[in-house]
Amino acid sequence: MNSIILNYLLKKFLKTIFIFVFVFYCFGIILNLFEEVEFFKNLNVSITLPLILTSIYIPSMIIKFFPFIIFLSSMWFMLTIRNNRDLLTLKVFGYSNIKIFFILAITSFILGWLILFLLNPITSTMSKYYEKTKSNYSRDVEHLISFNKNGVWIKENFNSKQRIISASKAEGYNLIDVQIFHLNEKSNLIEKIVAEKANIKDNDWILNKGIIFKPLDGILTGEIFENYQISSIYNFDKINSLFKNFDTLSFIDLIVNYTNLLNNGYSENFLNQSIHSMLSLPFFLFLMTALAAVLTLNTLKRSDNVKFIILGLMITVLIFYFKDLSLALGQTDRIPLTLAVWAPVIALSLFTFIGVLQINEK
Repeated sequence: MNSIILNYLLKKFLKTIFIFVFVFYCFGIILNLFEEVEFFKNLNVSITLPLILTSIYIPSMIIKFFPFIIFLSSMWFMLTIRNNRDLLTLKVFGYSNIKIFFILAITSFILGWLILFLLNPITSTMSKYYEKTKSNYSRDVEHLISFNKNGVWIKENFNSKQRIISASKAEGYNLIDVQIFHLNEKSNLIEKIVAEKANIKDNDWILNKGIIFKPLDGILTGEIFENYQISSIYNFDKINSLFKNFDTLSFIDLIVNYTNLLNNGYSENFLNQSIHSMLSLPFFLFLMTALAAVLTLNTLKRSDNVKFIILGLMITVLIFYFKDLSLALGQTDRIPLTLAVWAPVIALSLFTFIGVLQINEK
């Protein structure tokens, strides 16, 4: 009998999670499709391409928001078994609130590790394809930056002119093997700059050991320089914080290739933030399930599921902003970055521990 009840709980709980994931996936496709269509609106592509890119982009977003999906699906599942009297039946067969909670919370915890080791490598590969495909069309986009371990490509407008920058890789604050094209409003070449490296720590970039090519009567003439300065609206911090996409890095990549990623120009702080954020996922899922149990298993009375879901959404928003605030404090060195990642988990642990003790008494 115990195995039958356990199978019932697990199957129904996992089915509820799947339904919520599917709903979030559909909403994600609808919302992100508009952004992709906007990106490709001036390009000669069919609607199939934006749809494909959207469908492979959304899974990585679902993993980011999975703690909140788990919270809402756990609430819905527990409210359902409470309202249809299944919870009362479970209690008759010896399943207390605390036992039900542990079954569901441990299931969420295991799901977290399965996501890190099985799904995350797949979604990171999909994100790489997403980035690579969009970068192939970037020349026709008015303003774009691609900055990852495969190289650098920047396009910016200034004084009715265009600047296109490419580099083979990034090392610290430097771009290596830099090529810069300055074009006029008719996209005709004004000059081409080739340099061994460019320091982009500040908005005034310093180029070292290169040549400036300028067209003269249809012929490119070159001028060698040791140091040359150009002004850009971008610097290392701005590019690094806005455009480095850790969705392309899986948890396994971060652990196995940590040193290589540092050598390829990735920031140590951001790598550590990404590792700890992923490591905290299983614990976050466990605690979000615990929070859902605290809110729903405190009584056997029937209730309106919609009201509880609205309450759940409000709590989700509060946790989301608290998590964002904590990360912001860590990224600005107000608190250690590792503590900033784990602070929401610690805070939820303290709250849910007291709540679980209370529901165990009922």
